[in-house]
Amino acid sequence: MSFASLEGKTALVTGASRGIGAAVARELARAGAAVVLGYRAGGEEAEALAAEIGGRAVQADVSSPDDAKRLVEEAGDLDILVNNAGLTRDGLLARMSDDDWREVIETNLSSVFYTCRAVCRPMMKKRAGAIVNVSSVVGVHGNWGQTNYAASKAGIIGFTKSLARELGSRNVRANVVAPGYVKTRLTDVLPEEATAAMLQATPLARLGEPEDVAGAVRFLCSDEASFITGDVILVDGGLGM
Repeated sequence: MSFASLEGKTALVTGASRGIGAAVARELARAGAAVVLGYRAGGEEAEALAAEIGGRAVQADVSSPDDAKRLVEEAGDLDILVNNAGLTRDGLLARMSDDDWREVIETNLSSVFYTCRAVCRPMMKKRAGAIVNVSSVVGVHGNWGQTNYAASKAGIIGFTKSLARELGSRNVRANVVAPGYVKTRLTDVLPEEATAAMLQATPLARLGEPEDVAGAVRFLCSDEASFITGDVILVDGGLGM
């Protein structure tokens, strides 16, 4: 059996149609898990990826409590939940609209509450489970023009640490992976000078790949990480030191 094998386990990954979510879904499937891909948009991409890895794609808007609950129920008897769904609506606080605040908080943070609430009782009942919530280095250190995003990602960290305390006695683990600047559609639109500044501040002197994050998620979901809970793993090339 390979290191960090997930053979016989069922995993749900939200925001799985592209980027980090898609890389996580591929990696968990490569480790042997049966993977359910949750997505709000990008249905063709999600269905193609599901066919590629032998999984299932389920459309749901996890910022809706009803949709999040339905997604968890349709996913079946889960051993693993990875919350990756997220978006940005960047702008200075002085000019930030109520809608830009609410949409980011609801999509990035409230969705984690909704899915974890739906999955925690079944996991507690069988006394096994691994939850990995995807935050960001921005949630640890903040970032100019991202008060809404930083608040949502910092909230994920506090939420997960509290959840780990609540579920630990039932052998259900909850951890956070906090990526740095990773090559996705979100970073592709950044100005060249912003990307250059990121690289200069990153000791490994490169942007991350979605696969870098996926490997950390796989480890935290595996039995090799059975004594790790309530932790925050920075996958950022040293940016957050």
